[in-house]
Amino acid sequence: MANSNVQLIDVRKQFGTQCIINGVSLEVEPGELVVFVGPSGCGKSTLLRLIAGLESADSGQILIGGRDVTHAHPSERGIAMVFQSYALYPHMNVADNMAFGLRIRGMARTEIDRRVADAAAILQLDALLKRKPRELSGGQRQRVAIGRAIVREPEVFLFDEPLSNLDAALRGQMRVELARLHVKLQATMIYVTHDQVEAMTLASKIVVLNAGRVEQIGAPLDLYARPANRFVAGFIGSPSMNFIEVPTENVMRSDSGFELTLQQGNGLALRRSGVASGDGPVCIGIRPEDLNAVTDGAPDVLLRGEVTLAERLGGETLVHVRCGADQVIAKLAGDTPLRIGDAVTLSARSDRCHLFDASGIALGAPQ
Repeated sequence: MANSNVQLIDVRKQFGTQCIINGVSLEVEPGELVVFVGPSGCGKSTLLRLIAGLESADSGQILIGGRDVTHAHPSERGIAMVFQSYALYPHMNVADNMAFGLRIRGMARTEIDRRVADAAAILQLDALLKRKPRELSGGQRQRVAIGRAIVREPEVFLFDEPLSNLDAALRGQMRVELARLHVKLQATMIYVTHDQVEAMTLASKIVVLNAGRVEQIGAPLDLYARPANRFVAGFIGSPSMNFIEVPTENVMRSDSGFELTLQQGNGLALRRSGVASGDGPVCIGIRPEDLNAVTDGAPDVLLRGEVTLAERLGGETLVHVRCGADQVIAKLAGDTPLRIGDAVTLSARSDRCHLFDASGIALGAPQ
């Protein structure tokens, strides 16, 4: 199975007067699993369809394996696509569903049988080859759809939200199976999802999209630790990052960084490298897992407030705290005794705090 790179150069797509893809440029290296992630309507599925040839680009170039396929028919692109819908033929058994596309192409029966057997072994479908789709679970049906793509031995696999129709437990199981499949095949894969947990757990590289533009590209942990802007910071991570607005008059700038005064009267000194000078308000970003409940008066106290909700999830508890005009979430130990109405003091290390300017751009790197 050949693995090819995919390159997009200033790709644009418009439907009527609405710009859906606005000058996207990126590269997927051979053997990478790249995830397009973003909110509904951001253009991620449209971008995948442009690569597949199911939509035509208004301008720009799409290259697969160095070949310009911008205007090529889908069958000439060397891709195989797995959709959200399984789209299996109900009257055919598993083996025939997987083999159907190869038969249409006129491939020899012995080669078809070899490919189906190989794909079935990879996906642990050997014992199910004679079953009809109605006799399969949702996860098994999705594996058959993936098997149908594998037998084509494409240069690039495209996945369009393939786990959306599964319940939570099956989604978790299929994520593991897809990750193992990528390791086993070492294939080039592009995967679309709105679920950032899927993106974080599956991707070699994540492309964060927003309103048809690329906000940031990077390895999952790089995007988590060093978001380029407030949008990426809020989208990557679960629960989302807390944001605390600091007005201009409460921001003191110096050569070494910032000293901020929050509404509760607490002070926080933040050192940032490579910060451009300028005035205006800033925003502090703190992930729920970086907040700790401490005794009042502890060093580096950041926020004091009142518990408004405690979501007990077993191994962890999500504590919602009202701190003046701000509402924050802290991810604490599952056995935390905090309850609604309790006063609480939360702290975070300054090097775990993110800082954004008024336009949402990250200010420097934590020191």
